[in-house]
Amino acid sequence: MATLERIVIGRNTRIDFGKRAAGVPAKIDTGADGSAVWASNIRVDKNGVLKFSLFGEGSPHYNGKVFRRTDYSVAMVKSASGHEIIKYRTHFTIRLGGRKMKVLFGLSDRSNHTYPVLIGRRTLQGKFVVDVGVNEIESPKRLQTANLNKELAKNPHKFYKKYHKPKEEAS
Repeated sequence: MATLERIVIGRNTRIDFGKRAAGVPAKIDTGADGSAVWASNIRVDKNGVLKFSLFGEGSPHYNGKVFRRTDYSVAMVKSASGHEIIKYRTHFTIRLGGRKMKVLFGLSDRSNHTYPVLIGRRTLQGKFVVDVGVNEIESPKRLQTANLNKELAKNPHKFYKKYHKPKEEAS
């Protein structure tokens, strides 16, 4: 039985959705079971066809193209806030770590997340080793934090006044 060599990837990387979108930032999350991609305008028409767009307005990868799928499923998942919600799932062929593969993605609104794609352990298992010391994409939050600390160092009091509004005293 031939074993596939496992590719080492970092805690974040870029993936390609073929011609649809290339170089999309993805978070590698070994704590998540499945994978998810930012999708918008998700709906099922009266003929049972799942329709959606990859990403959403405001994303550099959004092009407004409507995808139509008859091969899809649903899953009941718990949101971060603990609510159970139904997510539509469908397959995409992607390139991750130089490897082309078919992956089942949950479609969800990831507009408030740093990464529009999350890769979970079902996608990684047996194919990849995650080196958390490898950071392939500089996090925008890390850059923002560095800039805030530079501003703080220049004038701590001015920084405080800018970002902290004093609580109004009760009368």
